[in-house]
Formats: sequence, structure tokens, C-alpha cells
Amino acid sequence: MLSLLKIKNVALIDSLTVEFGGGLNLLTGETGSGKSIIVDSLAALLGERVSSDLIKEGESSAQIEGLFTVSPSDGLISEFDESGIELGQDREAEIIIRREISLTGKNRIFVNDQMATQTLLRRIGQHLVDIHGQGEQAALYDVATHVSLLDEYAANADLRAQTAAAYAEWSSVRRQLAELEKDDSEKLQLLDILRFQVTELKAAGLRVGEDDELEEEKRQLNNVEKLTSLSSDVYALLYDNTEATLATLERAARKIDELGEFESKFLEFSEGIRTAQAVLEEAAFAARDFRHKLEFSPERLDEIETRLAEISRLKRKYGDSVEALLEHLAATEARLAGIETADLTAAELRKHLAETRTAYMSAATKLHDSRTAAARRIEKSVVESFRDVALEKAKLEVRIDAPTDGELKDHENARAFTANGFDRIEFYFSANPGESPKPLAKIASGGEASRLMLILKTTAKSGSGGKSAVFDEIDVGIGGRVAEAVGRKLKELSARQQVMCVTHQPQIASLADRHFVVEKTMAKAKTSIAIRELEPAERVEEIARMLAGEQITDAARENARVMLAAAK
Repeated sequence: MLSLLKIKNVALIDSLTVEFGGGLNLLTGETGSGKSIIVDSLAALLGERVSSDLIKEGESSAQIEGLFTVSPSDGLISEFDESGIELGQDREAEIIIRREISLTGKNRIFVNDQMATQTLLRRIGQHLVDIHGQGEQAALYDVATHVSLLDEYAANADLRAQTAAAYAEWSSVRRQLAELEKDDSEKLQLLDILRFQVTELKAAGLRVGEDDELEEEKRQLNNVEKLTSLSSDVYALLYDNTEATLATLERAARKIDELGEFESKFLEFSEGIRTAQAVLEEAAFAARDFRHKLEFSPERLDEIETRLAEISRLKRKYGDSVEALLEHLAATEARLAGIETADLTAAELRKHLAETRTAYMSAATKLHDSRTAAARRIEKSVVESFRDVALEKAKLEVRIDAPTDGELKDHENARAFTANGFDRIEFYFSANPGESPKPLAKIASGGEASRLMLILKTTAKSGSGGKSAVFDEIDVGIGGRVAEAVGRKLKELSARQQVMCVTHQPQIASLADRHFVVEKTMAKAKTSIAIRELEPAERVEEIARMLAGEQITDAARENARVMLAAAK
């Protein structure tokens, strides 16, 4: 249950804090007062994508924070365990989620004061709240959503995951086999190309680091005279001259030793001086040896430039480094070997394809059977619920179109296979007696679709008592007796879980356990949005406004009192 929601610097909201309770929480207010901004903020708190456009104009950041009081489900506990975020072990755990949005793009998410990713937030959010947005009933007109609604009701998440995994494996093997069975002429051309590349790269005899070594040797050959002079000077200054560094250092060392006989602190320098002598002597001899091996060779320089040009040519063709060239060689050899043994591999792949097809068929058939059983149950549940929303004579049929046994046994026929199984599911609807059900997308009116969506959502979510349900103007397109019936359905649902609803229908608002009004105010050319919970007398005025409009009459107030009394 969402217990507390704080919003700061979001759209037209400066700062807003609202405490929700159990049961039916209703948000009302004038059109454009900002009710949906609150719902959008809650959606952002549950992991929906947001942009910096959400930040109030003139501000550099926005913040949304929510306190959820829940009885942790196994799924929610698993999400917290995997993330390493602590979740209380009490029957009633508190989860605090905070999302900070910045104009600089440095957005941050905290769950129980620990940083989290948007992906994790979205996974956690699925266990906390279901948001059914305004206009969502339009989704019913898309046949592709019908299978999701049925699977949600049937709790087919595991079966769908198994089917999707089996489909991915089968599809992968199928693609590999198709690659192997390409046109023979194309395969021969590819073989010629691969063999040429392998031969060319092998003939080059490449070695990691070779190009760097050659570049260094090339620089030395191009600077023989300078290097000879430098190495000779180093040797002479350190060792060979009368006043060479080593000679003067030796004399100094002896003097320091003599001083040490009279002052013990000079003895501490002896070891360091001997080490310095050894290092300088090693550097002098290295310079001497380097000078002796220096010899300008036009032939060797030509060899190096030719070799570097060859390596550069290969880099332009196959990679930007010697390491990349060798990797390309290894990959090409492996690909060549795979094509040369394609016949054997193809036989193995055909066998594997048959196995993965069988595995997919098994998973998809279990999913089909579950959907078939669930279709009859949801039809019955929905038809029973139609009476609750003034659709007493309506009918719903869930039609499942699946391939025949003969089509499924035909290994060449896989047109119906998808990651969601091989079923095509569509809802058929009839609102009036004597009319046969027809595709819902073609005949349901907006009001009927709104009620049907509410029933499907509440029916599919009947076991999710620990989650909150949010309905954002899902009652669009209805009124009067129908609005009252929808309100009763929401009230019934709120007995099992927390329900929050944004509505313009007074019949629904009168049934609230907690009634909040969202108001937009103007002050000093500045627009802001606030929310407050209504006292009983204030509820009368608000429902009267919803009934009568801007000019509230005594009759509207009396009607509001009657509606509130009837709702108790």
C-alpha cells in the first residue's frame, strides 16, 4: 500500500505531500487541475522513463518520494535479495523509494537509502502498484493485448517464459541451419575468399609487438650519427674522461670514509654512494656497448620499411593492429573449418532442430492448455461481473485459434510459432441479447470498453491483494447509473487492496473512503498545484460541484448529501 507520497518541483507542483490510506482513495478536481501529474509522478517513482522536461520551470532538479507499507511477497523478497538491498523481515515491511531528476542528466534512484538502477526500480514497482491509465481501454481494440490479459489472469508467466526460451533456442538452430544451406555457388565463393585471407595472413608470419620493434629500429637507423655521438658522450662523461663522474665519485667516497672515522653519521652515506657507483658504471658500459653495435645499413632500413608497409597494408584490410590481424586470422580459420565441415554440421543441426522443435511444442502446448482452461474461467467471471457495471445482458467469448494437429506435426510448417506460443487469441463481445458475439474491437463503444477494461483488470488482478491499483480516469465515457455501477465495482475491489482513482464522476467520488481534491491556484503570475483531503462538509461541496458545475445550487448540495448517505 502506498502510505505517503511527496512531490517537489514536478511540472506545476512546488511541493506536495499526501498521505493515502487503505480502501478507496479518490482524487477529484477541475479539468486541468493536475490530477494526472500526480499519477505520472507515481509512475516515475515505479520506474517509468522520465525526462528533464518534468522539472518545474526555473528549477534545476525535481524529487519524488514514496513510502510503501507491504506484506512482502516471495517475488518482492527475491528482488531485494538479488539486489543486496535490505528489506525488513516483519510481516509489514516499509519500502522508501526516492527518485531525483536533474537538468544535468544526473538522475538518481534510492531504495531504502541505497542507490538503485531504473531496471531494478521497475522490477520492484511491479510488485507494489498497478497503474491503469486513462484511455487504456483503447488497448482492448488491439487484438495483440488480448493474449496478455488472458495470460495475466491465468498466471502464465512461468509457462510464457519457458515457451519464449524454447522458441529462442529453436529459432537460433533454425537460423544456423539456414546459413549452412545457402546456395552452393555462394558457399564456394565464400570458401575462396576465406582461404585467400588465411593464406595471406599466414604467409605474413605476424608476431605481436613486431611493428613497434621495427619502428624503434627504424628510428635508430635514421639517427645513427646522433646516437653514436650521444652514447660516446655518455661513456666519456661517466667513465672514460680524466674527470669522469665515476672517477670523481670514487675520490669523494674515500674522503667521506675518512670523515666517517671522526664523525659516525658520514658512515651512513657509504652504502648509497657504492650503489650510485654501480648504477653509473652500468649506464656507462651500456652506452659503450650500444655505440659499438650502431651501424648504418641502407639494406636493413629498406627491409624494415618494406615489412612495415606490408603490415600497414594488412591492417587496412583486416584490422587496426597486429593483435586484431591475428584475431581475424583465428576467426577466419574457424569459419573456414565450419564451412568445410558443413555437411556434417548440417546433419547435426537438423537433429538438434527436431529436438528443439519438440521442446518448443511441449512448452507451447502446455501454455495452450492453460489458456484454454483459463478462457472458460475468465468468461464466466467476466459475465458474472457484467451485472455489477450495468451490462447485465452482455457476453464475452475468448476465442483461441491454434494450428491443427496435422499442421503442428508438419515440420515444414512453423508459420504460427512465436515466442508467445502458437495461439491467436481474440475477445468477442456482445452487449445486447439476441446478438451473437463479434470482435470486440469492432463493436464495443467507449463506455462499454471502459467497463470491460475495469472488469478484466480487476478479474485478472483478483489475487494481488498486496498491491495497490491506480485507475486514472478509466471511467471516461460513462455517467449516471453506469458510473455508479463502476464505482461499486471499484469499492468492491478496494476491500481486497488499496485503490486510488482519478475521476470526474460524482457517483464514484461519493463512494470514497478518503477523498482528495487537487486544486490549481494562481498567485503573483505563478501557477501551482496542491492537494488536500476533504472533511465531510467539504465533500458535500466538491460532489455538488461535480454534479452542478461552476454554479453550485442547493439542490446539488442536497443531491450530494443523498449520494454520500447512500454510499455508507
